[in-house]
Amino acid sequence: MKLTATGLAQNAPAPLAFTDTVLRGLGQVMLQDNAYAGLLFLAGIFWNSRLFGCAALVGTIVGTTTALMMGAARDQVRQGLFGFNGALVGIALLYFLDPSPLAWGFVVVAAACSTVLMAALMNAFSTWKAPALTAPFVLTSLLFLLACARFGRLHSTGVLPTAGLPRAAEVEGLVTGATLLQGLFNGLGQIFFQGSLVTGALFALGLLVSSRKAFAAALLGSFAGALVAWGLGAAEPAIRAGAYGFNPALTAIALGSVFFAASRASAIYAALGTIATTVVFAGLSAALEPLGMPALTAPFVIVVWLFVLAGPLFPKLKTPGTST
Repeated sequence: MKLTATGLAQNAPAPLAFTDTVLRGLGQVMLQDNAYAGLLFLAGIFWNSRLFGCAALVGTIVGTTTALMMGAARDQVRQGLFGFNGALVGIALLYFLDPSPLAWGFVVVAAACSTVLMAALMNAFSTWKAPALTAPFVLTSLLFLLACARFGRLHSTGVLPTAGLPRAAEVEGLVTGATLLQGLFNGLGQIFFQGSLVTGALFALGLLVSSRKAFAAALLGSFAGALVAWGLGAAEPAIRAGAYGFNPALTAIALGSVFFAASRASAIYAALGTIATTVVFAGLSAALEPLGMPALTAPFVIVVWLFVLAGPLFPKLKTPGTST
């Protein structure tokens, strides 16, 4: 058995190879094809909640297994591309629903469906060379949560947003240095629905192990989201909890370290996308309030889709590996 910089070699025994694939799936939540990053992400989740750690594992395993059973391309499966949406679906459904045996069955079905949706989007978007990102997680989770309004045996944990017409916002609380520091790491933690500074730090370490550029981009993105939210008058508790940090962190990773080569232009582009994501998060949160549904990572998905699709018309933006 041989170790590589990102995980196990392809010729590893089947059980270890599957474990490596599952861990890569967890890493892909933050766009990292790296089993060690995935392991640290999983450790961070378990540190905060054994329930959510188990949910992440079940969702990733179900999503990956579904792809294998349907004969998906082995290289795509091994990269974790069919696992990460299932991981997020598993955590999301058990974050918003009481963890009854029926809810766990709901998770299994939803995670399998997220793999089908991932394949559909990958196929549809191949023409434009656009990534599916966490869109399967967002769509699957929202539809399955909305369905609970008609299924009386699935009960909410009470943390879904209260349905109602959006109200005028008021500046709430005093934002301090401690607010921004906690919001920085909570912003990373909230990518997996985790509100823990230790968890956020473990996620940051996972990114550092995988990519220094991704690590720096994530921290800058989360911090920028908190700053923009503060400047525009968002509530202090939401900033401290990382609510305005997790989508910008993902956008910063995507635009600043994955889809465009490092340059002055790409740095400005990523910064603009990060700021836009904060605003889009607030807008989508208000738009979904009448439904009592969360925005999840939809702001990240929408902004990155638009910025990636616009990229070819901006000559100063180069894809990784393209000569300047």
